[in-house]
Amino acid sequence: MGDPAPAPPSDIPAAAAAASDAETLAHVVAYHTARCCASPIYEFLLGPATAPLIRFTHATKGLFLARLVLSARHLNSAGGLHGSVSATIVDWAGGLAIAAWDLRQATGVSVDINITYLSSVGLGDEVEIEGSAGRVGGSLAFTEVKIWKVEGGERGRIVVQGRHTKFVKAKK
Repeated sequence: MGDPAPAPPSDIPAAAAAASDAETLAHVVAYHTARCCASPIYEFLLGPATAPLIRFTHATKGLFLARLVLSARHLNSAGGLHGSVSATIVDWAGGLAIAAWDLRQATGVSVDINITYLSSVGLGDEVEIEGSAGRVGGSLAFTEVKIWKVEGGERGRIVVQGRHTKFVKAKK
C-alpha cells in the first residue's frame, strides 16, 4: 500500500499541509517527470522518471515542497552540497513553482538566478526544498526557493536561499 503520508514540515500547520491540492500536486509530479526525461542534468541529480530521487510532499497554487536524500552525486570534493547542485535545484524548483501557479506546461527561460549559501549538508542528509512563485505575470515570473536540512523528520536549519526570475511570455 506504500509509505504512510509524511508529517508536515514543522513550520507549516497540519491543516495547511492537509490542504495540499491533489490536482496541483499531480501536475507538479508530471511536470517534474517530463523535465527529467528532457534534461540529462535534472535526471542525473533528481532521479530518472522511473526511479525518482525527489519525493513531493505538498503542492498548492504557486507552491510545492519536496524532499531529497543526498548522495555522492550531489557533493563537492569537501563532502558538502555542491554549489552547482544548489543552483540547479533553484533553477528546477523555480520552474516547478511557476508550473504550480496555474498548471502551465511551459515555464519560460531564466533571466536571473541569485543564490545565498547559508550552511552545509553532506552525504546521506535529507533536505527539504520549497519552491514558491510570488508573482507570475504576462512577461516575468518571480520565484523563491529555499533548501533546509531535515533534522529529526522536521525542517531544520536553512542551507540555501535562492531567487529565480524567468521570462514567461509565450510566443504568438
